[in-house]
Amino acid sequence: ADEKSKAIRDFGVLNTAVPAGNMWQGVPYPGTFIVDAKGVVKSKYFENRYQDRYSTPAILLKEYGSVAGTKETAIRNEYMELRYYATSDVGRPNLRLTLVGDFQLGPKMHVYTPEVKNYIPIKWELEPSANYVAKDVVYPKGKMLLLPAIKEIVPVYEEKFRLTQDIVLASESILKPILDGDKVLKVRGKLRYQACDDKICYLPQSAPLEFTLKLEPLDRQRVDEKIQHKTKTDK
Repeated sequence: ADEKSKAIRDFGVLNTAVPAGNMWQGVPYPGTFIVDAKGVVKSKYFENRYQDRYSTPAILLKEYGSVAGTKETAIRNEYMELRYYATSDVGRPNLRLTLVGDFQLGPKMHVYTPEVKNYIPIKWELEPSANYVAKDVVYPKGKMLLLPAIKEIVPVYEEKFRLTQDIVLASESILKPILDGDKVLKVRGKLRYQACDDKICYLPQSAPLEFTLKLEPLDRQRVDEKIQHKTKTDK
């Protein structure tokens, strides 16, 4: 579809490891560029392994904060409301997607950021699994809050904030038992935090997290015959 791989070469992503005459000659290293109206590259998304791919909803979330419109789970109590979801309800082998937690704290409430000392910070943690690789949790920058009751300045989150964590699903061979079975992958974890107001720190809380992904196999259907890359061995 890119004759003589012109755009591929212009972006500097030609896979030069493919030998001349090979049917894959001229293909790029797979990835996604975000380009503005003037053609300036603003950001790019590539993985070390060509099999691993960022999902489009995950990129839209990172670039523009776009809500994926996927299934949400809500947790509500007297301290806060949490809505969490994945950027895609459907997963495929080697797909990279983002898990999201959107928090709304109550009036005058705060929770401590991960760098707090001597207090219990908020912690978002996934269970280890062979079915995915969990990347680091992205915690936003908090604010420094003066607490007159204890005469301390501490790093906190207030009002609204978002936590995100990317996961990369395993290869097709590892996910095969699920793909051959009920095609449902459960990604489980736990949220721990301590909510406080301007006078009281309440008992630490823990809440289970569970994301349900419907797995699909890789789509191996070739493109329309009119734009297929023909070789001498093709009939």
